[in-house]
Amino acid sequence: MTAPAPAVAAGRPERLGTRVGHVPPMTHLDMLEAEAAHVFREVAGEFDRSALLFSGGKDSIVMLHVALKAFAPAPLPFSLLHVDTGHNFPEVIAYRDRIVETHGLRLDVASVQSYIDDGRLRERSDGTRNPLQTLPLLDAVRDGRFGAVFGGGRRDEEKARAKERVFSLRDEFGAWEPRRQRPELWQLYNAHHQFGEHFRVFPLSNWTELDVWQYIEHEGIELPEIYFAHWRKVFRRDGMWLAPGDWGGPRDDESMCERHVRYRTVGDMSCTGAVDSTAATVGEVIAEIAASRVTERGASRADDRLSEAAMEDRKREGYF
Repeated sequence: MTAPAPAVAAGRPERLGTRVGHVPPMTHLDMLEAEAAHVFREVAGEFDRSALLFSGGKDSIVMLHVALKAFAPAPLPFSLLHVDTGHNFPEVIAYRDRIVETHGLRLDVASVQSYIDDGRLRERSDGTRNPLQTLPLLDAVRDGRFGAVFGGGRRDEEKARAKERVFSLRDEFGAWEPRRQRPELWQLYNAHHQFGEHFRVFPLSNWTELDVWQYIEHEGIELPEIYFAHWRKVFRRDGMWLAPGDWGGPRDDESMCERHVRYRTVGDMSCTGAVDSTAATVGEVIAEIAASRVTERGASRADDRLSEAAMEDRKREGYF
């Protein structure tokens, strides 16, 4: 007589076709999540104070989701920090505030507008404020005494990010110096730093845009609605569809129209372009990205087009 199979623990159904008690192999998303969680825990163990840069964009949303899982059921051991240009998409700010309230998180906001109002920064002639974020960010890191600041940069985005370490050392002025970066072998990170220095830490370094969206689908993560196709009033400038807002609108030689668009990346409204799209669900977005041959920043971020080394320059100045 065949012995009965042992009962499956409540709430832990076995995957179809696997033996009871057998642990299925990790998928590539499982491995990426585990790597990111390890980075979060490493920082929590090495630094007294740290912060997660959170803008309400998809990469910072995924970072926060992984961090919450990594420390559950304990509360998040660091605060959120948003460098607010004042030219944000309203949908994204509403999402940011809702997430902070839902999870009972602490949010610190470094306002570019306040720096302009008191004369510490001056508006640019092109209207974009993304390059103005550096000083508020560095002041927030100094005032918060943060030894580490998490960023959502990924190596697939563009060339300045491709050569970044997971633990990126910044000097006392917040600047990045390539010769001072440390080797990172077998996920071993050197967190030693001098007084005044800090690290920018990138848990999603090895993820791609497609990985991010597949993880969002797998985890059922809510996103701001602008990531999905919708009708929006836009105008054409420098090959991109821009939306009018407090930052400005079309010039005399530019005309408004209404198009079915979505955003692949989210930043300052003045330099973040929409792309024509019919992708209204996560699955449809994944299919669209899989067929695309243009990176998300190459398709829709004007601040990366200022020069061949635009992001490299900003990294040396202390922003990225």
